[in-house]
Amino acid sequence: MSFTVRAITLDLDDTLWPFAPIGARIDQVLHEWMLEHSPRTAAMYPVEAMRALRERSFRENPHLHHDLSALRRLTLREALETSGAPLDLLEPAYEAFYAARNQVEFYPDALDALARIAARVPIAALSNGNADLQRIGVMHLFAFQLGSREHGAAKPAASIFHAACARLGCGHGEVLHVGDHIEMDVAGAARAGLRSCWINREDRAWEHDEIVPDLQFTDLTALADWLEAHSSPCTDARVREHAT
Repeated sequence: MSFTVRAITLDLDDTLWPFAPIGARIDQVLHEWMLEHSPRTAAMYPVEAMRALRERSFRENPHLHHDLSALRRLTLREALETSGAPLDLLEPAYEAFYAARNQVEFYPDALDALARIAARVPIAALSNGNADLQRIGVMHLFAFQLGSREHGAAKPAASIFHAACARLGCGHGEVLHVGDHIEMDVAGAARAGLRSCWINREDRAWEHDEIVPDLQFTDLTALADWLEAHSSPCTDARVREHAT
């Protein structure tokens, strides 16, 4: 299949790097931080208890599902308050979490493919998570980063896709959204009028009858190959200007 791609929006977690190892490391780092700075909290909320508290906070605060940083602070606040710890530990505890959250291990294909893709078209990061590309060290490959917290709504809401397209200076059908999640990324992008690319690293079955991804690959190298075979580098000054 061949069609015009003037820009790409790209999911982060489980598209550029696996999130599961990050989540496990976060839990351990926070527990060790609490052991050092608030032993009472660590005793009351070992790893499994802190995880259960976080999951309960998520269930009870659907209005914050677009803002995972706020949910994390809410969890930390409750743990500190319940254990009788001073609340001035909240921000240092959050910073310990956030430093660990941004220690990512890219999929083997990701960095090289990302550089190849960025050489063809502007890339905007579009994520429901709270990764910081500046801290991670790859912001130079992106035109900008738009998170659900900053936008005020999370994927698969059409508005976050449309906001990215507007900032890129492209029509909805000229932007290819790339991600791993069937509903949040592929179906959400398709319903918003964007082209969609499913990065299906685990050979999962497609779940929608009414929506089919425009492209499907097992890794980002295959997407870079497709772009180089089917499109010319974007030389549209308007797109490049909007994207910077």
